[in-house]
Amino acid sequence: MAGLDKDDISLPKATVQKLISEILDNDLTFNKEAREIIIKSGIEFLMILSSMSSEMAENDAKKTIAPEHVLTALKELEYDNFIPFLEQALSEFKGTQKIREKRDSKFRNSGLSEEELLRQQEELFRKSRSRLHQTTNTTTPTTTDVKQEPN
Repeated sequence: MAGLDKDDISLPKATVQKLISEILDNDLTFNKEAREIIIKSGIEFLMILSSMSSEMAENDAKKTIAPEHVLTALKELEYDNFIPFLEQALSEFKGTQKIREKRDSKFRNSGLSEEELLRQQEELFRKSRSRLHQTTNTTTPTTTDVKQEPN
């Protein structure tokens, strides 16, 4: 790992805790030391998988690690049972990317400059804030609407 000490690398504790909580039964708890072991194991797994994926890319004379390299690395590391799940996740990701690209090209092909699109966006925000303030003002009593009790 270029320039980073292995101890400087970590995974977000809150994210790991959330993942653990989603997996555990409600009657089980997980202490901090156990969470740290999970984090260290995850980091080690990611480093091994990255290294093996890099090797797979080099074998294909590629400078970029592609999903196929990661899947091949998983096979090499004998994690074949992960592959169907990951292929499904990759397929879903590619689907969302196509939707995002289609949406982005819609804006690019609109014929409007980025400045005009930003101006239109700001106008929509302004109208939305105006509607929000109108709704808030009609539902929130004013000081004249509230009867004051004598002291």
